[in-house]
Amino acid sequence: MNRFAIDYIFPKPYNKTPLPVLYNSWEATYFDVNSENQCALAEKAAEMGVELFVMDDGWFGMRNDDRAGLGDWFVNKDKFPNGLTELIEKVNSLGMDFGLWVEPEMVNPDSDLFRAHPDWAYHYPHRTAHELRNQLVLNMTREDVQEYIFNLLDTLLTENNIKYFKWDMNRALSETGAENLEAPKMLWYLHTKAVYDIVDRLKAKHPGVTIESCCSGGGRSDLGALGHFDMFWTSDNTDGIDRMTIQKGCSLLRPTKAMRAWVTDIEGINKPCSLDFRFAVAMQGSLGIGGNLTKYSDEDLQICKKNIALYKEIRDIVQFGDLYRILDIEKDEVLLNQYVTEDKSKSVAFLLANGTRFYKKRIPICFDGLDENKRYRLTIQNNTYEKSGAYLMNVGIPLHIRGVDYNEIIILEEIK
Repeated sequence: MNRFAIDYIFPKPYNKTPLPVLYNSWEATYFDVNSENQCALAEKAAEMGVELFVMDDGWFGMRNDDRAGLGDWFVNKDKFPNGLTELIEKVNSLGMDFGLWVEPEMVNPDSDLFRAHPDWAYHYPHRTAHELRNQLVLNMTREDVQEYIFNLLDTLLTENNIKYFKWDMNRALSETGAENLEAPKMLWYLHTKAVYDIVDRLKAKHPGVTIESCCSGGGRSDLGALGHFDMFWTSDNTDGIDRMTIQKGCSLLRPTKAMRAWVTDIEGINKPCSLDFRFAVAMQGSLGIGGNLTKYSDEDLQICKKNIALYKEIRDIVQFGDLYRILDIEKDEVLLNQYVTEDKSKSVAFLLANGTRFYKKRIPICFDGLDENKRYRLTIQNNTYEKSGAYLMNVGIPLHIRGVDYNEIIILEEIK
């Protein structure tokens, strides 16, 4: 499925380009964004090896919380008196591209847009609209709404060196009234088509931009969406333990490359896991960092730097390789996922366990997807082996896997 999506589904020209390691500011600053604190985060992100710095919610309109500002996609002059230029130039000088969070399909009742055009939100004439998450959904089936959204996003891209939009969608449609439609059921099709059309128009005019689709709220992780978007947001649940199961289900049909996987500070009250463990989980998709870097110790930052460097070495295998699910965390107490290049010359395997039983015995770890006639070199538990593909797939390497926080990333390379 991954290879099929890369070759035939993903929008060009970036379908065969690896996605960059990104950092997102949300957990560090929430709505309290300004040029100073974002520049400080950017410096730390750059030191770690991040390639794309993304400023999340709070940069526009009167957006100080989730009750106001959606729809007013203008830079907040109190937070950014000189516009976004100062921040973007700083990010670029650090060797990173700049990205921005947007939620174009939504509007807060407390916004200049809604006050000017209350009829632009989906509504029924004789009912009070539900303000889920303090917001309403714009009627994307209207051409004037489509043009409004396109023009504002186009202006942002034209006036600023923005390489990426995180296109969010944080609530479902409750009111489906659209006075401009004779057949209201057409709303679902026309709304989605309008989103795709805007994305395609933006990319046509600004060919350097990539756009991430919101899956967690918007549900747009299907192959239809991935014909327009370049990646999707997997889930708001970024807990390292939960993500082993979430990413398994997500990757059964969806392409690995498009699956954004973040390392955050959410580690579970009753199921803590180390920073290294969270990286080992997130590196099984397209890696992102979302923690509050201002609270990271020097040791934490070095762990991030080490893992990001490793991910850059293996990401082509992960994002473009074939995935073999060998051991299941729920059934086997151990997770073993292996990614293999198409020519079977390189592979990377992720071996993780959290909370294994104390008397877990030595078990043989067998690999998959290799060429049985090739010989491979690998290092595991500080021991280096040179074995044939047949041996590694049928006999395996016996290992003790114990403890609360076991994680190992194994690189297998053909011996030529």
